[in-house]
Amino acid sequence: MTNTEEHRFWLNAKAMLRERLSLTDDKAEDTVIDERIRSDVHMKGANLWILMFAIFVASIGLNVNSTAVIIGAMLISPLMGPIMGIGYGAGINDFTLIRQAFKNLAIATLIGLLTSTLYFLISPLDTAQSELLARTTPTVWDVLIGLFGGLAGIVAATRKEKSNVIPGVAIATALMPPLCTAGFGLATGHWNYFFGAFYLYTINFVFIALSAFLIVRAFNISEKKYVDPDVAKRAQRYIIVVAILTIIPSSYLAYQLVSKEVFKAKATAFVNDQLNFKNTNVAQVRIDPQTEEVKVFLIGDYIPQSELNNISARLASAGLEKAKLKVYQNGEQEGIDMSTLKADIITDLYRNTKADLQEKEKKIAQLKEKLQLLSHNREYYTAIPNELQTLFPKVHNVILSENYDSAAAEHNISATRLILNADAKKRLTRSERQKIEVWLKMRTKSDNVKIIIH
Repeated sequence: MTNTEEHRFWLNAKAMLRERLSLTDDKAEDTVIDERIRSDVHMKGANLWILMFAIFVASIGLNVNSTAVIIGAMLISPLMGPIMGIGYGAGINDFTLIRQAFKNLAIATLIGLLTSTLYFLISPLDTAQSELLARTTPTVWDVLIGLFGGLAGIVAATRKEKSNVIPGVAIATALMPPLCTAGFGLATGHWNYFFGAFYLYTINFVFIALSAFLIVRAFNISEKKYVDPDVAKRAQRYIIVVAILTIIPSSYLAYQLVSKEVFKAKATAFVNDQLNFKNTNVAQVRIDPQTEEVKVFLIGDYIPQSELNNISARLASAGLEKAKLKVYQNGEQEGIDMSTLKADIITDLYRNTKADLQEKEKKIAQLKEKLQLLSHNREYYTAIPNELQTLFPKVHNVILSENYDSAAAEHNISATRLILNADAKKRLTRSERQKIEVWLKMRTKSDNVKIIIH
């Protein structure tokens, strides 16, 4: 390829990528985008009622641990409107729109908190289910979800034709559940739930708004002009500061979460690898990343303390320098949860028994198959001699067998050769022998047969 051809190739490749990745081809007019986003900012009338109904639905979903109900609540929630309005207003330097959007978002947030708190105050179910607990510990991944979800949402909002992306963004960024979880924290007095969930809600709306701001800037949508350009610069600096202040705590929480999961993984691998004895089994393992304690409960033959000390000395080489290994054996099992231990043992017995049964059933099936084959072969090798003696009365003492024909491949025939041995009461003519051979090939559907008649 010459330099000219290579240059043309790269130009064509760039042009193709630019065409494929272009966001300007189906972009709506600036006036259409402006009208569309401004119309969704206001929280009054029907929007407020829909919000309250959605809050009730989401709260019920969290209360009964129903993922489907929670998703339904997120789909009907109108919270995305004012959040997009904040990002859009910042992008075009329209502080009036920013104030209106913030005011409406604050009203929506307050109503959401009051509604969810009211529900959880009157609800007879006060147990924090898994769906609810999942919204109490935000991390940097929630930041990324909010950012990329918001980018998808604002890109969809700037298209000529409306798409179904916005409902998907509402589900992915999950604005409703953390707001309802914060209401649960208020209603039950769990302040850690309230602050964790409200922080997650803050992460979501801040980074959705930030993504809207970035896309509006990238599209160069008509800005609102100010007499003093320093006002716009100060506003942009405020946006950056808010984003940084929001992301720092979540990054720290993410670091803690990752550290805990890494510790759990290393500790589990260490126990599985090192505490593997012939006549002693691990009944239960408790891993506490907070205190870096690994408690192991053994049942079976007693393991000498010297051997356990040697195992503990290997913690550092497994990346568990600060970890403390505590092993309890049989009567030493202080603090063990006996109900959990019994359940674990029963589960292991059930799994092992089930595996053994499946293996035995497999072997039985194989033996049945072999018996059926033997039965079929026995009938096969008995029926053909009887039929031959009926068709050709001169033949008796017929025996049918088979062997491997090493030269079969050269003649392009079956490698299994059927051999028919028989005695003749009278000498058979060549024509009769040929008839027997033809009949045997048709009857056995084999092209490799040998006739031996004495």
